[in-house]
Amino acid sequence: MSLALIELRRRPGRFAAMLAALGFLVVLLLLLGGLLDGLYRGSTGALRAQDADLLVLASQSRDSLLRSVVGPADRRRVAAVPGVRTVRGLGVALVGVTVPGRDEVADGAVLGYEGGVRGVPLPPRPGEAWVDRRLRADGVREGRRLLLGRGRVPVRVRGFVDDTSYLLQGGIWVRLGTWRRVLRQNRPDAALGPRTVQGLAVRVEPGVDPGRVAAAIRRAAGGRLEALTVAAAVDALPGVQAQNSTFRGIISVTLGIAGLVVGLFFALVTLERTVLYGVLKALGASSAQLAVGVATQAVAATLVAFLAGGLVSLGLVALTPADIPVELRADRAVVTFGGLVVAALVGSALSLRRVVRIEPASVIGGA
Repeated sequence: MSLALIELRRRPGRFAAMLAALGFLVVLLLLLGGLLDGLYRGSTGALRAQDADLLVLASQSRDSLLRSVVGPADRRRVAAVPGVRTVRGLGVALVGVTVPGRDEVADGAVLGYEGGVRGVPLPPRPGEAWVDRRLRADGVREGRRLLLGRGRVPVRVRGFVDDTSYLLQGGIWVRLGTWRRVLRQNRPDAALGPRTVQGLAVRVEPGVDPGRVAAAIRRAAGGRLEALTVAAAVDALPGVQAQNSTFRGIISVTLGIAGLVVGLFFALVTLERTVLYGVLKALGASSAQLAVGVATQAVAATLVAFLAGGLVSLGLVALTPADIPVELRADRAVVTFGGLVVAALVGSALSLRRVVRIEPASVIGGA
């Protein structure tokens, strides 16, 4: 193992081609993962922040909060279901946001709520809002007045919250009354009554199975309501599942390419080192020791390439426009490094068979 590391340190030029190829793949993997995380978090933050076990929507909404309408009578039925602990109304409206001093209209998701949202304080006073921090890129500042939609409903920014966007639009969290006003003045055809909401965030009693409560809610509402877990509601958002499967497929293929790069490189290196391995075996080195040396070089080269590719990725993300949702997260970086190490070990294993088969006498004699 020490001999393998010494060679890597003293003859880095031999590994330059592999390090360059792996570094490029690291940049690609990190940017793909960052884009996947940015798109996912930017689309689903408002739902993931719900401190709830179930999200109740109208059955005809096809699991979409935007298309759902839940009246006060159905809300009372849900609240009366055994095992239900709390019921909170929820609504959303996608509008343009006029920011003073800005020519461009920002995209915002006005979310009416009654509390129970992780990371978001209790509903502010009428005419005020908690605003997702991603809207700072559009010039939104604390204390400023925003005009929502064509109806130009004014709200004043009370403060900022994190990771609460909806469908890639910055969340603007307001009281349900303010949200209904936004609907009424921007989409009169979608205006709702004073106690009507689009969805219900439901907490169940401790120890109660949410699945049983969901089935009871469906029965109590006579099939007019659908109760989903928050995770299922997140997956039902437009494009989320297709987006995740597409990016994960690309990332898996890229990891396979990384393993192939390492495998081809060490296969060539093994051919060059055949005599050296024969000499080392003649001096008492076992096949296992040589195999560990090859694996050590593969992991060490992967670490160097990952560090270099990570620095390049950070620089590229810093230059990326704010409207491109790329997020480099530590957990994603750890998973990416782990996948690269596995791919490198699998790739280097392709050359181990040749190392094991080397016979010192025939190799040295032939040389």
